[in-house]
Amino acid sequence: MNGRKQQLLGRHRRNKRIALLVALLVLLVLGVGVSAWLPPLLLVLGWVAHEAWFADHLFYSPQDDYSYNFPADCLSLPARLEQGVLQVGSELQDYDTLILELQLEATWLGRWLDPFVMLGSDRQDFERGVKGRRYLNLSGQIAEGLQIRPQRCRIRGELRIYAMRNPDYAAQRMLIIAPHADDAELAVFGQYSRANEAAIVTLTQGEIEADGYRRLGLDKAAAARLKGRLRSWDSLAVPLWGGIPQSRCVQLGYYCLQLPAMASAPQQSFGSRESGDCDVRSVRRHNPLALPGDADGRPTWDNLIADLIALIAHYRPEVVVTPHPQLDPHPDHVASTRAVLEACSRGAWQPRTLLLYANHLHDNDRWPMGPAGYGVALPPALTPLPADRLWSPQLNAGDQLDKAMALAMQHDLQGLLPLKRRLRRRIQQLLAARCWPAWGEDEFFRKAVRRHELFWVRPMNSSSIDDPSSPPST
Repeated sequence: MNGRKQQLLGRHRRNKRIALLVALLVLLVLGVGVSAWLPPLLLVLGWVAHEAWFADHLFYSPQDDYSYNFPADCLSLPARLEQGVLQVGSELQDYDTLILELQLEATWLGRWLDPFVMLGSDRQDFERGVKGRRYLNLSGQIAEGLQIRPQRCRIRGELRIYAMRNPDYAAQRMLIIAPHADDAELAVFGQYSRANEAAIVTLTQGEIEADGYRRLGLDKAAAARLKGRLRSWDSLAVPLWGGIPQSRCVQLGYYCLQLPAMASAPQQSFGSRESGDCDVRSVRRHNPLALPGDADGRPTWDNLIADLIALIAHYRPEVVVTPHPQLDPHPDHVASTRAVLEACSRGAWQPRTLLLYANHLHDNDRWPMGPAGYGVALPPALTPLPADRLWSPQLNAGDQLDKAMALAMQHDLQGLLPLKRRLRRRIQQLLAARCWPAWGEDEFFRKAVRRHELFWVRPMNSSSIDDPSSPPST
């Protein structure tokens, strides 16, 4: 997590502790002069209520408006609902990505159960108690005459359609930057599995948080080393399920959560926090080509940039797919895109387009909200993002199943949930009408296996290279 998300999570936990302390004081007062069984019962009921309705990491008010700007080449049209049917008054068949802006207001039931909107056969969910501007994703459907049915919420105010036209980026030479094994599958499996020419570069081993492997009798360092080897293998082997051969997959072997530190001191080595290793060559032996960092194996920013320059020159991508530097707060994800842009600024080959994805958010750990298999509404953006064009290609049922199986092969997404999370999930199934897919227990099976994949499109130019934190409008 970056500093902002750590602050938000810290404030969230502090508020919960204060609420718990107040509740305990109330229970102690109630325990004087009443039956002794009442305070424990109320404590249990309070815990159940918290797990059902108040356990989400939602770091903003559901009554806040989302704020999006769209580029000048985006078609913007007023729309209206007539007896639940969308009327646009214009043909939009030539546009591949359609976004509907509207105002939602939760009903009383929508304060306790997730409100959602049915868009023909699709469903897109929102925050409980929602009251504000939201953006629905109509991509893949014909807007004119589409039936729209709000459930546990009402549609208020004016409606507006934003229509965007994109080439099929999967038909272009594509280089996918994955900070960790599984990031490529989470964000772009549907596109790389149908791409004409794609390559995947994974930057880190993903060796930290390996306590689960200590049950095998390993100490902390050995467990981290094993996890790093397994996830490095995942980064080379799992893409074959989507048609990407191992000859087009590269594992760079840098260490988890060390990329920001590397960027701050480009010539200094930053080894693993948990395994104690400090030589990236330990997981590079299956790479299909030699790289500059192979010479000394030092985990430095300079070596990372040199590796990326060599890879971009080798694969000559027209499109680079990389994490969104404003939306995705994971420090390795932010640093990965920074490294890509620095490599592009120093290399001879220049890609034409950046496709940006977000596997994590600052403010909402449940996005995309709602059950697996449905569409992806735009994520919360409480301050305007750069005015990027959007590209939201669709995945059919077969594509979604293949994506789910690719995730199931990832070692970091396997295994049982901790007992507390399993209890919370069961309580939410019973009291909050939430559901999870049968593909796997990890939350990413619900969030990532969807009707849409979603990318922000930025042209690669000198401004985007010089200042990745504030790229220009398209």
